[in-house]
Amino acid sequence: MSIYQRIIDEDEVFSIAEIGVNYYDIAKKEGLSLMEAAKLMIDKANENGADAVKFQTYKAGKIASKNSPAYWDQSEEPTSSQYELFTKFDKFGQAEYEELAAYCESTEIIFMSTPFDFQAVDYLNDLMPIYKISSSDITNLPFIKYMAEKGKPVFLSTGASTLGEIEKAVNTIVETGNEEICLMHCVLDYPTGYEDANLNMIKHLGQVFPDYLLGFSDHTRPDDTMITLTTAYLYGAKVIEKHFTLDKTLQGNDHYHAMDPDDLKKFSNNLSLIKKITGDYYKHPLECEAESRKQARRSIVAKVNINKGDIVSREKITFKRPGTGISPDDLDMVIGRVAREKVQEDELIKWTNIEQK
Repeated sequence: MSIYQRIIDEDEVFSIAEIGVNYYDIAKKEGLSLMEAAKLMIDKANENGADAVKFQTYKAGKIASKNSPAYWDQSEEPTSSQYELFTKFDKFGQAEYEELAAYCESTEIIFMSTPFDFQAVDYLNDLMPIYKISSSDITNLPFIKYMAEKGKPVFLSTGASTLGEIEKAVNTIVETGNEEICLMHCVLDYPTGYEDANLNMIKHLGQVFPDYLLGFSDHTRPDDTMITLTTAYLYGAKVIEKHFTLDKTLQGNDHYHAMDPDDLKKFSNNLSLIKKITGDYYKHPLECEAESRKQARRSIVAKVNINKGDIVSREKITFKRPGTGISPDDLDMVIGRVAREKVQEDELIKWTNIEQK
């Protein structure tokens, strides 16, 4: 069974901690090699509930021209050129990703990496069960087709795109015979302001494309209770992706809007609690309510002493707890009957106390 089908069948969220290239700065801070830092981040993601970790696989010269300007908040990431930024973080190649994939397998977390060129698509194919396509490539239809033809589930981010552009991308995937698609709401702004998160768009994607999984790739700053990610899940996102770091105070790249292990743990705990509290769909009395059904409900009770031979009138009865006697909804079956025996004031009236009609 593919991961895509498992997410559908088990009706659970699939959480992705996007390490991206944040391990470069973690390596520098902690005095580690790049590989050691990447593995440390895998461990921390695994320990705090992520289902998968995701890297970014690119070479600067294949992803951006030397004239590509920055489009991010330069007070957080001062690099003024995309090419210059990517050059800082493109040291890993096939051998390194093979090592990371093997490490993920040994620690039982799913390895993923977003490819940004055809060569990366090819060598990542044997290393991961899902292709994740960046919002930046949603109009790169030849590239999307090339990935879709590999026959693996495709998770497609939809940041900065129109419905028409999303439809073209989806059709490109489907035309290859691949229908395991997850459409991920995303806002392509770093960081995304809370007022721009527009989580309602998840619901809209579900209405327009009802045949596919929904997801959310988040670029907001982590809030104190991780309510943004949690709300995305409640709005229908079964795949949740967020950048991951070990230090949110580090300048540059994706640290400033990433979650850290504590944030990831909060989100994982939120999901566990939601799973626990949502429960059954159909309304019915629960086993834990059995005693309450008896003790907290009302019964028909004698308001005054009712002597043998008296006719039980409305004025002679009231309704009090516990609910182990005759229910008030049987009132019409009690009124007008003759008492077989004396019933003391404040005593529950029983069927044996009154004559049958």
